[in-house]
Amino acid sequence: MKAVIKALVLSALVVTGIVNAYPGMEKQQQHVSNSTLDKINVLENPFPIAHIGFSDAEGKEVDFEAHKGKVVIVNMWATWCPPCVRELPALDRLEQSLSKDEFVLMPISIDAEGTKQVSPFLESIGLASFNSYYDPRQNLREVFPLDTIPATFILNKEGELVAYVRTYVDWDDKNAIAFLEQFQ
Repeated sequence: MKAVIKALVLSALVVTGIVNAYPGMEKQQQHVSNSTLDKINVLENPFPIAHIGFSDAEGKEVDFEAHKGKVVIVNMWATWCPPCVRELPALDRLEQSLSKDEFVLMPISIDAEGTKQVSPFLESIGLASFNSYYDPRQNLREVFPLDTIPATFILNKEGELVAYVRTYVDWDDKNAIAFLEQFQ
């Protein structure tokens, strides 16, 4: 009988929210934000990354090492990815707003046919002058997880990973540049 009473009391406490069945069930304060910048994960400590090559529009191999001394914003995307395509115009505008002395935006397409596929696509959406890089073999998956795109990875001036987000970001957000400036 004592066990039944104890179970009823415990059940009542759980239902009323006084006791939680396991850690993490307690009510969390919900932070409501309209900014997709809040989805960006800032690492506690910079993380060194391997030097993996990819190519520019002319097929020349490049890597992030060439941009040491600048904050590098790497955006992995593909033509067949609707959120990626939605993000491209804002990335283009972001690039125009960034200081070329402090930042480098490197959108990298993972489309299998590279520039042959991407160039006509960019032209068809009114972004013919958009500067994309290419990784059709997805070699960068050794450095960045590419199972979810769009994905943006931010490297500090030493070329170390300092932040990432694996979803769409509205780079037109009025706080985007201020957010990126924290990595200078």
